[in-house]
Amino acid sequence: MTGTEEILRRAARSVVDADQEEAEKVAREALELGIDPLLVINEGFSRGMAEAGELFEKGEVFLPQLIIASEGMVSAIRILESSLPRKEEKKAGIAVIGTIEGDIHDIGKGIVATMLRVYGFEVHDLGRDVPVKTFVETVKRVKADLVGSSALMTTTQVGQKMLEEELKKAGIRDTVKTMVGGAVVTQRWANKIGADAYAENAMDAVAKAREIIGMGVDRVPVFETPPIDSVSRASKSMVQIAKVDGL
Repeated sequence: MTGTEEILRRAARSVVDADQEEAEKVAREALELGIDPLLVINEGFSRGMAEAGELFEKGEVFLPQLIIASEGMVSAIRILESSLPRKEEKKAGIAVIGTIEGDIHDIGKGIVATMLRVYGFEVHDLGRDVPVKTFVETVKRVKADLVGSSALMTTTQVGQKMLEEELKKAGIRDTVKTMVGGAVVTQRWANKIGADAYAENAMDAVAKAREIIGMGVDRVPVFETPPIDSVSRASKSMVQIAKVDGL
């Protein structure tokens, strides 16, 4: 087994074992060894998250372990993010992303932000429990092309509707595209509130973001395209966490 194969194996195992300390250690070792961070994310951590989700579905692991697993993965990705390969090309666009006020959960949102960066977006991640006012102010300040909001609870979902309304009041709704996501969010909800797009998972978010800002789904990304299967399955697993957690 090569050094790269061993790193990928340990990355996946750290997520399945919900071992955040090991996940962070593997991420740092990968960077020291010069291994492509995208490879580690896609073929290591994301595969581990997908496996953890499958084990959860079978009843072989339980919700607390799955939540810790997802947190470990996000923490490791943050370490790898600083070394993601970048090319001196025009950026895809400017995106503002955050979890709606009242919702302290941001499982999966961090991965969406990372994948948008991978595909060339300048991302302003506002974090979680973000007031609608902050979304609007940031969109104005950075002249965003896209604003994405996540809601994992039905009680906070209305914040996405408020965001649409406040963008209109601020006179900037026509200058920015909106995308919604989260465990309780559906395409029907997006249509109802007037959002430009609904994303089911991280890779869907990338595809929809590129499409609605006019890049088109066929244009070659600013960064080399990573395999999407494990990332997509991993992000779906993270949505499962929120749904089962009653969010």
